[in-house]
Amino acid sequence: MSDGSHPRHDLDDVIHAPVRLSIMAALAAAEKAEFRLLRDTIEVSDSLLSKHILTLEEAGYVEVEKVFVGKRPRTWLSLTDDGRRAFRDYVSVLKRLTEGLSE
Repeated sequence: MSDGSHPRHDLDDVIHAPVRLSIMAALAAAEKAEFRLLRDTIEVSDSLLSKHILTLEEAGYVEVEKVFVGKRPRTWLSLTDDGRRAFRDYVSVLKRLTEGLSE
């Protein structure tokens, strides 16, 4: 950081909420994930996951794809390129914070 301010100021507020951080981490590890699997993986309700997905989608970090498999609707989620970049940057800031690095 060139201005000498604390690295915490570089944390992305959109990602920083625990549920959104969990979503981003899970999606960063996969090309895409089905809504129900993600819900079960991060242990939240449908409504809470939907709320946080909407926030991430509005930020341009998550893409939502709704499809039908037979007659059953399925929702697939994936990180956008901006979302992957934002998550990498977020993790980098966390490393600076936890390792005590100032650059």
